[in-house]
Amino acid sequence: MHYKGLVFDFDYTLGDSTDGIVICVNHALNQLGYAQAKRDLICRTIGLHLQEVYQVMVKAQGKEEKLGEEEEFSRLFIEKADRVMTENTRFFPGVLESLGQWKEQGYKLGIVTTKYRYRIEEILQKYQASNLMDAIIGADNVKRPKPDPQGLLWMARMWELPKEQLLYIGDSLVDAKTAQAAGVDFVGVASGTTTKEELQQYPHAAVFDGIIGIRELLV
Repeated sequence: MHYKGLVFDFDYTLGDSTDGIVICVNHALNQLGYAQAKRDLICRTIGLHLQEVYQVMVKAQGKEEKLGEEEEFSRLFIEKADRVMTENTRFFPGVLESLGQWKEQGYKLGIVTTKYRYRIEEILQKYQASNLMDAIIGADNVKRPKPDPQGLLWMARMWELPKEQLLYIGDSLVDAKTAQAAGVDFVGVASGTTTKEELQQYPHAAVFDGIIGIRELLV
């Protein structure tokens, strides 16, 4: 393939933070006086930025959004996440081995995610995998979250690569829309809550069950 840079989403693409996210969302909701949300509802919001998560949760409870509460929800979520997220996050089987293989083959590797950059750094450190990533762009590094292409375009400039040599790999429609907006090729992985059929609505190189399947594409 002609790609020189591989950029990944994190949640449900490289790893699973579901337990930590459920804890943090319900902590924030409880502190704001709302009922706890069901796990499956929270799972469907993974990959959205926190303001959108708040909106979904409040709407699901039949409530009206309150002025300034989005920011407080985000603050409470992050406060809890700083204590529990890293320990409740794991990489999917075979992911670290695949990343190591691509690194050895000479690909630039990066992450563009709605998680905060320092959180990704903590997770990589936990698994002694910090050396695998050349760059990380988190929600705290951009003014406009995905599906705005700001993070992907910044990665291309940082690596001095034309868009045609960059591939974005993600599990959600938000990821697909981000790649489309950036003019970057997209590969979908159905390892999250989005189905193969949904991912196939967007231009892509292929859709796989998970990261390991992409090895055949990048031989």
